[in-house]
Amino acid sequence: MLTALVISAIFGWVVILALVIALLALARQVGVLHMRVAPAGALTTSGGPAVGNKAPAITAITLDGASVSVGGAAPGSALRLLMFVSATCPLCKNLIPMAKSFARDERVQLIFVGDDTADAQHAMIERHGLGGYQFINGPDVGQAFEVGKLPFAVLLDADGVILSKGLVNSREHLESLIIAHEMGVHSVQDYIDGLKTELA
Repeated sequence: MLTALVISAIFGWVVILALVIALLALARQVGVLHMRVAPAGALTTSGGPAVGNKAPAITAITLDGASVSVGGAAPGSALRLLMFVSATCPLCKNLIPMAKSFARDERVQLIFVGDDTADAQHAMIERHGLGGYQFINGPDVGQAFEVGKLPFAVLLDADGVILSKGLVNSREHLESLIIAHEMGVHSVQDYIDGLKTELA
């Protein structure tokens, strides 16, 4: 009886040790996979002013009737994020709370831009709690940046230079705009393509 208990205990410890080894091997494989999967970044588009160039200076009117300058120099201001959205875009509705959180965490001035009826925009502002943000409504800004699909974001510095831009549909995409700027590249995709070229 005692022999059976000893053998059972030894067998139990062998199984536990095997499970620990398997778990460590699995964790290593997950780490390798994580390193091989490229980070997702905002999808850059070829149209509109290029990254590194000054954004067109446009005087626009917010829904509140205030005049605001989009692009151009804004001395002493923080980074500015132009967030192009629509009241009829499901992705935009999901992204708005993320954009608000992102702007707060990164200390970025968030400006919403749309081109819908004023009633639709006011309803969206009320629904998503955007009363404290500048909201430009009209086609001029979108046409100047050649925005064809939504949601779209453009990151500007205090001098009005376009730091990064692209189609965004997640918090990760928004963060990639800041990362691209900090790394001194046009987009995360450009950085990845550069790495592939170096490794080839």
